[in-house]
Amino acid sequence: MKVEVASGARPQLTFFFPAFNEEENVESTVGRALTEIGPLVESLEVLIVDDGSTDRTPELADALAAADQRVRVVHQPNRGYGGAIKAGFEHAAGDLIGFSDGDLQFDLAEMSGLLERLGATNRPVDAVIGYRKRRRDPFQRIVIAKTYNAIVSLLFGLRVRDIDCAMKLFRREVFIGLPLDSEGPFLSAELLIKLRARGVRMAQLGVTHYPRVAGTNTGASIGKILRTLRDIGRLRWALWFDRRRVLGPRPSPGAAEGA
Repeated sequence: MKVEVASGARPQLTFFFPAFNEEENVESTVGRALTEIGPLVESLEVLIVDDGSTDRTPELADALAAADQRVRVVHQPNRGYGGAIKAGFEHAAGDLIGFSDGDLQFDLAEMSGLLERLGATNRPVDAVIGYRKRRRDPFQRIVIAKTYNAIVSLLFGLRVRDIDCAMKLFRREVFIGLPLDSEGPFLSAELLIKLRARGVRMAQLGVTHYPRVAGTNTGASIGKILRTLRDIGRLRWALWFDRRRVLGPRPSPGAAEGA
């Protein structure tokens, strides 16, 4: 997986979020990122991944970037949630890379807990994975999520409480040479499965989750569920029979400095 770097000095942290038709939320999300995450780090980049929005999200995002040099926008044709998250990883310039969703269901101030855990020297880790202490979603989505977590845990031995929680923080170097294939909802699970298989040290931390108050939740359609099942099968097969290719080359010491 190619990790692009902006010219000049890297920010300490890139915080990004995918935005598909989030005209009601994009300004608030960027504002909260700047005011709530900005003071936590020496330097911050806020990256908006406009995933082929058809509402006013692209123009609002461009206006936010024009108004503050810490804000940057990536526009792309609609690739789905997984494709948007991959684009965030690929274009992030920071030494640390964190993300959340653009629907204001997470308290971005709680990124402080993830940063503190990542920086703890007594129990060093390379990634901090949030889990929703109380998930504030419709009952059907909660049932689907619990079933999905159980399936992934059984097939891959991944002991993560909340695979799809959109509060995660990583050291940049964990992505070097890492191939990510899914463009759909399975991307989060694929990422964690491969990082675990590579021996990346991860910690889990509880975060607050709020009901969505604006915009539209695209939900878990039959098509997305079928695509996720297909991606699960492909990765399980590849880890059995093509493990070296599917995990990619491990980065050499100091590789992150030149990535």
